[in-house]
Amino acid sequence: MLLYAIRRFGLALLILIVAVTVMFLMIRAVPGDPVQIMLGPRATPELQARLTAELALDQPVWKQLLIFYGNLMQGDLGVDVFSGRSVTAIVFDQLPHTLALIFASITWSALLGIGLGAYAAAHPNTLIDRITAAISVSFVAAPAFVVALLSLLIFAVHLQWFPAIGAGEGFWGRLDHLVLPAFAIGLSWVGYIARLVRASMLEVMGESHIRTARAFGISERRVVMVYALRIAILPVVTVIGVGMGFLLSSAVFAEIVFARPGLGKLVIDSITTRNYPIVMGSVLISTGLFVASTALADLINAWLDPRARTAD
Repeated sequence: MLLYAIRRFGLALLILIVAVTVMFLMIRAVPGDPVQIMLGPRATPELQARLTAELALDQPVWKQLLIFYGNLMQGDLGVDVFSGRSVTAIVFDQLPHTLALIFASITWSALLGIGLGAYAAAHPNTLIDRITAAISVSFVAAPAFVVALLSLLIFAVHLQWFPAIGAGEGFWGRLDHLVLPAFAIGLSWVGYIARLVRASMLEVMGESHIRTARAFGISERRVVMVYALRIAILPVVTVIGVGMGFLLSSAVFAEIVFARPGLGKLVIDSITTRNYPIVMGSVLISTGLFVASTALADLINAWLDPRARTAD
């Protein structure tokens, strides 16, 4: 297990380096003078030259990349050219909002998806099973940004049940502002997890230990909830780990539609103003979260099922 963990984290580090390098080169390939965009047309040539030198934009791209990684090794992500604040401080100010949104989304979607999938598997080929399947597929097919806009119009504007924009103040205020964005980006995961759990449970329900449990007279409810569901939700662990990365991209839409603070909105605003240090800091943290959650899911899966350690 230790050797597998070392290999998995080594691969995660390699993926992180490749992803950040590609993003760095793509940002530098965008046409236009970033210094002129950041400072505006009225900036003096002296000010433009000073900022160009501070950002090392007068150096070849390969040398800019080496400078970036050299500063990163020292824990320095640079300074925001507009506010003068540390990029690390700005990114970590926004990170809790995005993490809270992702955690709320995956929690409610996993609970509801596992419940729907388990219930459908316990009643296969019935009307309830077909209704659950239709609902699940509908949820999966619903794009997050469409759900975000519709939920905003219905529940915030028309019914006025929840606030429309912002992140709120205090615990209950933050929770209230979290409901609609978490609903919007978690809805498709309900259907996906429900279909996954149903398929996995139907396979488990046909195994010998389930038939043995029934032969001993154990109640059907206990067989489903204790013996079958415990094994059937194992694939969900991997899906949730990988899904954390995709939820990061979905969070961008939710943060824009609901005008919430967060990493997604920070990246969009920074790209618009060509604020390189903020863009690279946000991309680095986002990519790191995605790679770390995927590696952690693989480790949990390998711990639960030793066959996964020799699968690759």
